[in-house]
Amino acid sequence: MSKKRQITKKASSSYLGDLVFCGCCIEPQYPKNGGAATPHPQRPPTMINGVRAKTVDTHTHCLFHESLNLMGDEVPKIMPPTLGAAEHFIVLEERLRDMDKMGIDMEILSINPFWYGTDRALAEKICQINNEKLSQLCALAPTRLGAFASVALQFPDLAVKQLEDAMGKYGLQGVAVGGSVLGEDFSHDRFHPFLAKAEELGATLFIHPQSTPQLASRFKGNGWLGNTIGNPLDTTIALEKLIYEGIFDKFPKLKVLAAHGGGFLGSYAPRMDRSCRISPVNCNPNIQLKKKPTEYLNQIYFDALVFTGEALRHLAAQVGASQIMIGTDWPIPWEEDPIGHIMGTPELTDNDKVAILGTNAIKLLNLKI
Repeated sequence: MSKKRQITKKASSSYLGDLVFCGCCIEPQYPKNGGAATPHPQRPPTMINGVRAKTVDTHTHCLFHESLNLMGDEVPKIMPPTLGAAEHFIVLEERLRDMDKMGIDMEILSINPFWYGTDRALAEKICQINNEKLSQLCALAPTRLGAFASVALQFPDLAVKQLEDAMGKYGLQGVAVGGSVLGEDFSHDRFHPFLAKAEELGATLFIHPQSTPQLASRFKGNGWLGNTIGNPLDTTIALEKLIYEGIFDKFPKLKVLAAHGGGFLGSYAPRMDRSCRISPVNCNPNIQLKKKPTEYLNQIYFDALVFTGEALRHLAAQVGASQIMIGTDWPIPWEEDPIGHIMGTPELTDNDKVAILGTNAIKLLNLKI
């Protein structure tokens, strides 16, 4: 028996912390039908001009009981009140089965930061648990799973050390951050050492919002507006702050990936190019951007979670197909056919589709797939 098979067999009958493994850990097991193995339903490989396109989902989630439970009475507020909530606690075989059904070769996992309001010791412990478990999970399926690390961004000096560990010790693809840190934009000067370290290490910052808390009272009522409006709005603000505060001039090689298509920015970006001309008094004369605000969109990356072909066409026209990659928010079922979403957008060229499906993410995140 090979060393790889021995490791797989051992892991398949045990637990890794709170990760439960069923059957083989690396390759999904199939149900039996009359004594014969029958593959589970899955999307066939995506072929473009006779070549199989690699597919990478950069926006997927998980949680770990051990770190979550450190929050005590706050746990009910943190758990997503959605379809797919239970599946955040990954059973590897089931997650791989879901990926196969959607035609996804590789997922990049992340955990929305629920620890920004905690003290330093607790935040450090939560992030350590998350990053250790993310690393262990990815090691069990290295060509199927990657991850963005957790960092305590409310303590920038600690976040720098955690970022170094994420990219070195744990071998992760970058870090997941919120749209703000307790209402403070991470374009603020005190976060610059963290941004400088991210640029130095080539770490991707995956921005995932958690609503816009300042508008909570207006979001009340029908429609889950705290998410449907609050999430994309928070990302829009975060990106515009990075642009207008000169972050991309100060850190020109900084890699930023924005969830949910970058919020509302891609739909109304040209207004940015006129604001300081129309009202100079509302702009900072000490910040002179090197480019038009909209031009910075061509160095930011966006997931394709915009739901319709027309929205995806418009996003690509604004930021470039080279800046877009798959994002589903899985296991929350916002987008259950990510391949069809991209393949069904006729304005995209074949090269565009190949790039968005996988090659953009592979290049950005240095993936081995």
